[in-house]
Amino acid sequence: MSSTKAAFTGFVGFLVVTTLCALASVVMIQKIPVDQVPAAFGKINNQFVGILVGIISAELYNRFSHVELTKALSFFSGRRLAPILVSFVMIFIAFILMYIWPVIFNALVAFGEHIQQLGSVGAGIYVFFNRLLIPVGLQHALNSVFWFNVAALTIFPNSSAASSPSKPVPASSVSPAVIRRASSRS
Repeated sequence: MSSTKAAFTGFVGFLVVTTLCALASVVMIQKIPVDQVPAAFGKINNQFVGILVGIISAELYNRFSHVELTKALSFFSGRRLAPILVSFVMIFIAFILMYIWPVIFNALVAFGEHIQQLGSVGAGIYVFFNRLLIPVGLQHALNSVFWFNVAALTIFPNSSAASSPSKPVPASSVSPAVIRRASSRS
């Protein structure tokens, strides 16, 4: 498998899904006011969507990258066919996500809030699952809920990385280094 072509196929799929599930697109497609769009669509660029798109794109690339079309369509055969098919499949996936992503996002927020309310026991549970996921590289999906403010949570309420209830810290302004420094002070 050509990793460059497969990565491009995944990138095309991710762009299609995140563009169609962006806040402005949801407003236009569902014809609803901006204030009624679920907050989940403001956080669509994350690891969970990336993993979903990556798995589907890889499977489609592996299945269709060696397909030979008829002579008239031969330009689109093989590795060129995979990104085209992925873009069409991701349109379908994006429309499914328009209805189930708010439910998944709310479940992630509820999970994060529940772990946060458990205090030190919750921190222990988080560390246990984080270490459990490291061998397969999926700890990033768990870390995104807490470290990068995907669920609008704060782990360390007395640190500079914490946000006030009325004004959450943008995900881009909280780095893992800030969180590690804040945790070492307490």
